[in-house]
Amino acid sequence: VQLQASGGGLVQPGGSLRLSCAASISIFSFLSMGWYRQTPGKQRELVGTLTIGGSTNYADSVKGRFTISRDNAKNMVDLQMNDLKPEDTAVYYCYAKGGASLGLLDYWGKGTLVTVSS
Repeated sequence: VQLQASGGGLVQPGGSLRLSCAASISIFSFLSMGWYRQTPGKQRELVGTLTIGGSTNYADSVKGRFTISRDNAKNMVDLQMNDLKPEDTAVYYCYAKGGASLGLLDYWGKGTLVTVSS
């Protein structure tokens, strides 16, 4: 199982950016998918998740600004980030929780750097 994240880059405060995560298998193999982020010296933290049933969960710091969506046909999960702030600067990681067929394992993609700066 592979997760390939893309879409990071440099954006000005108040701007938008869209991250994408492509899975090598059907996303219906996962109980949930989502995004975490990490800055130097800090633990990886939840950004948001989307369950196979369609429920979402977001960190308080991104509620109302970030939205997770999925494309079932393309086996992709996206993170739309609006009104970005300098504190959103981090390496963002795609995450997936495997279902029973995958032994309930956790899967991580390689990070993609998001820098919010003027």
